[in-house]
Amino acid sequence: MDKTDKIIVGISIGDLNGIGVEVILKTFEDKRMLDFCTPVLFGATKAISYHKKALNLETPVHGITAINQINHNKINVLNIWKEEVKIELGKATKESGNFAFKSLEASVEHLKENKIDVLVTAPINKENIQSEFFKTPGHTEYLEEKLEGNSLMILMTDELRIGLITGHIPIAKVAETITPDLIKSKVDTMYNSLKQDFGINKPKIAVLSLNPHCGDNGIIGKEDDDIIKPTLTEIADSGKLVFGPYAADGFFGSETYKQFDGVLATYHDQGLAPFKALSFGKGVNFTAGLSHVRTSPDHGTGYDIAGKNQANSSSFKEALFTAIQVYKSRKDYKELTQNPLKVR
Repeated sequence: MDKTDKIIVGISIGDLNGIGVEVILKTFEDKRMLDFCTPVLFGATKAISYHKKALNLETPVHGITAINQINHNKINVLNIWKEEVKIELGKATKESGNFAFKSLEASVEHLKENKIDVLVTAPINKENIQSEFFKTPGHTEYLEEKLEGNSLMILMTDELRIGLITGHIPIAKVAETITPDLIKSKVDTMYNSLKQDFGINKPKIAVLSLNPHCGDNGIIGKEDDDIIKPTLTEIADSGKLVFGPYAADGFFGSETYKQFDGVLATYHDQGLAPFKALSFGKGVNFTAGLSHVRTSPDHGTGYDIAGKNQANSSSFKEALFTAIQVYKSRKDYKELTQNPLKVR
């Protein structure tokens, strides 16, 4: 592969007091990773060097001050700040949140301008990153504000893809938020993503129920009968292979999820609790439905093990490979559908 043809992977380095930099450095300890992509870390070489010394890691990095200076044979660090940063491994501080935002903001701007091909984000702390510039509950909502499209958080492995109809909202607001239009929107986003991002020609999607036992005919809630079931019937009548609602407990306990290309949970923990029980440390968070590709590992800042050289880089590495694969699949899909064969 010509080095200039390699996919440029932008990486926001996340909370500097967490394990983000550690899993990034460990991912690229193997020099063969540079055969797959050209990494660009958005941060500062001094901050990266601090982590290398604290963790006794020797992964070499190459400092640059502009994106056009990237070296396709090295791990590039785009210096976007010059200030000294007080790094306190394992602590949630306002300073580490501020610099996590600086990294994210710069990386997203470069993504929008197509100066990088894909974005992989290291974990942030959703509380200390809050400011006048970041007022969303997390990465997904921020990216939807900045990029074109309707976002859908999908947690995925090779065997399981779980999307969320509602994301980072209080449980008390879930029922009132789930409407026919929202269900249709999220099904469409997952359906289109499975086709263009994963090459599945006729995706099969399951939708989970909101209430226990699908509401037991209205005894434990009417939302499944009154909202979810008729909406899924309408979607299925349009030709999409959409099924449900399924009671979440039996759905995962019986491994029914293996019969579907994608699953839509009605709320955050309904989807993420079983996903992480089945796949923690191997999963990837993919933001479907946006104009550009973004992934992240399935774990958080890991303050409890920060600086101890105990973090596992498997999920970050999977996030990197997933971003590359989705980028390629999306490119292939675009080429295939731009000039379809005409039926005479």
